[in-house]
Parts: sequence; structure tokens; C-alpha cells
Amino acid sequence: MRAVVVEQWGGPEMLVEREVARPEPGLNEVLVRVHAAGVNPVDFKTRASGALIEWGEVPAVGWDVSGTVEAVGPGVGLFRPGDEVYGMPMFPRQAGAYAEYVLAPARHLAPKPANLTHVQAAALPLAALTAWQALVDTAGVRAGERVLVHAAAGGVGHLAVQIAKARGAYVIGTASAGKHDLLRELGADEVIDYHMVRFEDVVGDVDVVLDALGGQNAERSLKVLRAGGRLVTLPGPDDVPADVPDHVRAVWMLVEPDHLGLREIAALAEQGALKPVVDTVVPLAQAAKAHEIGEQGRTTGKIVLSVA
Repeated sequence: MRAVVVEQWGGPEMLVEREVARPEPGLNEVLVRVHAAGVNPVDFKTRASGALIEWGEVPAVGWDVSGTVEAVGPGVGLFRPGDEVYGMPMFPRQAGAYAEYVLAPARHLAPKPANLTHVQAAALPLAALTAWQALVDTAGVRAGERVLVHAAAGGVGHLAVQIAKARGAYVIGTASAGKHDLLRELGADEVIDYHMVRFEDVVGDVDVVLDALGGQNAERSLKVLRAGGRLVTLPGPDDVPADVPDHVRAVWMLVEPDHLGLREIAALAEQGALKPVVDTVVPLAQAAKAHEIGEQGRTTGKIVLSVA
């Protein structure tokens, strides 16, 4: 099968297409014929340094996948060949979703949202699960709460805005001015141009902050939280502020595969409450180009590789 692998750690040019052996599903595993694979910032980081994950014999990047079940291993009762599925298998271990086929534990997948194309569905798993697990599982966002989403037009951010809104929250997003109309369409109640103002000067009494930026941004976010507020930061454990007041909570969260979470996300998509924004679609053979685009940091929503 065709797969994109990492020849050696470094720039996007290190991504090359190779013929590799097609895997066979073992106990509780599913072989998925990939139609589309999502591209995420963690893909760039792992390609550049090999850090963050456990690698296989042939380093291969990518986790977000949408496709069709090709075969199932012994013990799998959730799926049958021909089922359309999506998910984020194995994270943070190597999955190798930039390929014609990917192997996944059955419960790292869920039925693809029926109203989405494979390209749209492939844009969801890692980013939407990150937003869901941060806002719902970790922060416990409730109806009527005020939620501040940083980088609200990004891959995680634009989905977090919609998830928070679906939970009944009042949603505030930070983004450059050119992305404000989109965020309002997605449900944001307020949008802040971070180029023009410091968010902590114009926002207060926030219950939950979702921070995809880290560093000083996380520290500044503490200033806008009310008593009982929750800050969830995503870049890394070192981005949790050192001095957190007793009246608020600050945590780092790393996304993990989640069958039930994927089902909740699919339900929102099928209800029309969650729509992935796809910025760019690139053929599998041009994965290096997709990384070049992504590393410019100007993407609205997600980049997706078309495989089938």
C-alpha cells in the first residue's frame, strides 16, 4: 500500500511516499481503507523532531482518519466490512494515517457522521475530541457559563466554539479581524481582535478558558476567570501557570482516543450543531505541501489529505 513516511526528522521535505506492507488486523482491531486523513499541528512537531510519541519501525505520521472498514480482527463486534468510520487511532502512539490503509483498535473509531463527506469527517477527530474532552470532560461546561476560546478560528478553536455553544454557553473567541464573521456564523457571541486589544482588558467574569496558545497567554487568562473558573491549556504541561490562585483551577490536557466522545461529536454534526471548516484539501502524495501550508499558521479550520 502507499503510505507517507518520515525519512529522517526535519522539514516537510522529509515526508515521502513509499510502498509498505499492508497490515492485518489482530484481536479487537479494524483495518480501515482510508478515504481522507486530517492534518494537525502535532503532525508537524513529530515530523520535525520525533518527539512526543512512540514510533514504530517505519516512522509514519498522522492520526485523523475517515474511511471504510476493510476487514475486522477476531473479537470485533462493533463494525463489519463496508462500514464507514472515523477516528483518531493509537494517539499518542504511532498510527500512520497518511496511508491507503490504517490499523486501529475498534474502540478508537466510531461511525462516520452520516451527513459529512469523508474529507469533512477526517477534519474532526483529534481537534473535536480535544475540544470535547477539554470543555465537557475536564472543565464541565454548563449552560449559561461564559467560555473564552483562544485561537477560535483554528483547528481546535472553531470546533470548541460550536461545542461550547451547543452546551448552552455564552462564547467569546479571540481571532484576527478577518475571521470574525466566520466565528459569528459558528455561534460566537463575542469576538475579540487580539491584534487591537489585550483580551484581559475587555473580558471578565469568565467561567472557562480554553487556551491553545500557552506561555504568557495562559498566565494572562487567569486574570479573566471568576471564582471557580477553569483554565484548560493544550500546548504542554509547562504551559500551566506556576502561580494559580486558590479560587481557580488550571490544568494541561492531552487528548486521547475516545469511542463515546466520537459518537457525541457525530451526533452534534448530524444535528447540524457542529460543522468542520476545511481550509485546504491536498492529495496524499503532496503531504509535504500540506505541512508547509500548516506551518505558516494562517489556516482557518483544518487541512485534509485526500487519499482515495
